[in-house]
Amino acid sequence: MLNLLDTVASTGTVSLTAAAEQADLPTSTALRHLRLLTNRGYLTKDEQGLYSVGPAFVRMALASYQRGPYARLTNAAQPGLEQLVDATEESAYLAVRDGAEAVYISTAESRRAIRHVGWVGRGVPLEGTAVGLALLDDPQPLGSRPRVHCNTGAIEPDVTAVVAPVVATEQVMAAISLLGPANRLSGKRLHNAAEAVADIALEVSLNLASPDQSSR
Repeated sequence: MLNLLDTVASTGTVSLTAAAEQADLPTSTALRHLRLLTNRGYLTKDEQGLYSVGPAFVRMALASYQRGPYARLTNAAQPGLEQLVDATEESAYLAVRDGAEAVYISTAESRRAIRHVGWVGRGVPLEGTAVGLALLDDPQPLGSRPRVHCNTGAIEPDVTAVVAPVVATEQVMAAISLLGPANRLSGKRLHNAAEAVADIALEVSLNLASPDQSSR
C-alpha cells in the first residue's frame, strides 16, 4: 500500500493500470488499496479515473515539513513568498531537495483567476527542471545575488518556472520558485519576475543567517 501511495505522490496523477505496474502489484490488489487510500483521504480520484494525492496526505506532508527540521526555513521564507505574489501576481513556492526530487513544502498563491496552484507536497525531478538546477547550483557566498534559472513546460505544458537557490551554512538549502502561465511570464514580465525571485532568495538566505532567525 505504501508503494502505491509513493507511486501516486511521485507521479502526480496516475491511472489504476499504471499505478499497479509501477508498484509491481496485480491490478485487483492495487484497486483495493487505492480505494482504501481514497476513502481515507490520502488520495483523490477524478472523473477520468486518475489518482492524485488527497487532503490527508497533504496535511501529513505539511506537518512533517513545517513542524519538523524545516520549520525554521518555512518561517523565514513565507513572508518572502507573499511579497513575490504581491510583486508578480503569480504563485510562489518554497522547494527542498529529497534525493533525486524537489519537493514543494510551502506556497503563497496568486490571487488571479487563472493561476498555478496545488503543488505543495508534490515532488518533481531535479533533472531537466529549473528548480532542479537551482537546488543543484554551486552555492554563492552569503550576500551574493543568486543565479536565476528559468524554463517552460518541463513539468506542465505552458507553465514557466523562475527559480533561485536559498543558501545557508555554505550550501544550497532550498529554492524559491515562481510558477505561472507562460503567456504571462515572458518578455519584460519574465525579466522583472527573475529580479524579484533573486531578491527574495537573497533576503531569505540573509534571514536564515541572522541571529534572530537562528534562535527560532
